[in-house]
Amino acid sequence: MRAYQRATANSLAKFGPGKHLARLEAESFKEQGNAFYVKKDYAEAFNYYTKAIDMCPKNASYYGNRAATLMMLCRYRDALEDCQQAVRLDNTFIKGHLREGKCHLLLGNAMAASRCFQRVLELESDNSQAQQEVKNAESILEYERMAEIGFEKRDFRMVVFCMDRALDSASACHKFKILKAECLALLGRYPEAQSVASDILRMDSTNADALYVRGLCLYYEDCIDKAVQFFVQALRMAPDHDKARLACRNAKALKAKKEEGNKAFKEGNYEAACELYSEALTIDPNNIKTNAKLYCNRATVGSKLKKLEQAIEDCTKAIKLDETYIKAYLRRAQCYMDTEQYEEAVRDYEKVYQTEKTKEHKQLLKNSQLELKKSKRKDYYKILGVDKNATEEEIKKAYRKRALLHHPDRHSGASAEVQKEEEKKFKEVGEAFSVLSDAKKKSRYDTGQDLEDDGMNMGDFDANNIFKAFFGGPGGFSFEGNICSV
Repeated sequence: MRAYQRATANSLAKFGPGKHLARLEAESFKEQGNAFYVKKDYAEAFNYYTKAIDMCPKNASYYGNRAATLMMLCRYRDALEDCQQAVRLDNTFIKGHLREGKCHLLLGNAMAASRCFQRVLELESDNSQAQQEVKNAESILEYERMAEIGFEKRDFRMVVFCMDRALDSASACHKFKILKAECLALLGRYPEAQSVASDILRMDSTNADALYVRGLCLYYEDCIDKAVQFFVQALRMAPDHDKARLACRNAKALKAKKEEGNKAFKEGNYEAACELYSEALTIDPNNIKTNAKLYCNRATVGSKLKKLEQAIEDCTKAIKLDETYIKAYLRRAQCYMDTEQYEEAVRDYEKVYQTEKTKEHKQLLKNSQLELKKSKRKDYYKILGVDKNATEEEIKKAYRKRALLHHPDRHSGASAEVQKEEEKKFKEVGEAFSVLSDAKKKSRYDTGQDLEDDGMNMGDFDANNIFKAFFGGPGGFSFEGNICSV
């Protein structure tokens, strides 16, 4: 009691009655603020610390307490201002320096944070918190350095990793979050990138960097018109934003060139369309989705120009950029069908049907499987050297020519190896004719059905019987008299 009376007396002597009462009231507000702080009612604690400051604006500890409350409310910039005011009033205020350093660290300013913690160590060399925070600041600086190198090398995964580590200590740093979001967008991880940018925009709707990243995500998702709106808004907030300006220019150029290509294609000017799509592909290699569509469009042009291998190559490039691009799989599968690469066609159609189980895709898969099955059998049309639409007369004429060319008697003077090969070809010619000259068998063959189901066992087939029947029996043909006409 006597100590309190002495303190009161000293206060009265030093400050006078008016200021003494103000100081007492300020202390009362501070104590109430402390009580609310302990209860984690930080909003009320803030109010009472503010009242204390209003009563005694030269007291460093009041600013320090309010700064602690603001930090709990995640208002780090406001807290930083209070910390700086506190150490201005009392440069030996260790808690003030620690909190100032912590605010700098949370906001991503590791250099400034390090200076604050070094000041604490000057005042108290064995302060363990300051020692640890200096190490944290050094780690952030190292992660920033590594991220910068990673970005230059386009190692965006490394940048994301570094920013995640830096954000462990600098959780309120918008700069680190924006860099992470930009790299996520460049890696095609658009939902994650948008989430980071949107969180920042909820706190600060005028943040040009966040607006730029939001536009970048839309741009890379081929929503170019919406993307341009965000780029324009970012430039309105920060006219010198170089990345937003470049992205805006690329977006507009890409859209214009793609539309020119589409117009040329619709007009049937395929060569011009091909050239325009090629030009569009050089605008921005990072725009994966749009470039995948451009490759697929150029593949469509290639198929129109009968450049099927080139079309297949373009589809493959499109799929490499976007493995979910069904249209590219369908286009490539059709090109494989047109070039009789049926196994590849079946593989693509299976991928399409697994992804989208529609009746149309099921039928396309079924057709390719049928063509694959047919391709593994003997090609009777090829054996006779006729087209698949050959007439009955053309088939007979082809058989006559091939049968005479490969008949064993014609090669009786040849080596045993040649005789064996020609006998095999003679049998295949007869086999082909027996199928293609019979309307029912030909129909089953053309539709890919098994001929064995029709009672035709090719293993027991005798080509000589076909030959004799065609040329009218044993005395109906002589090689001596016809050899020159073959």
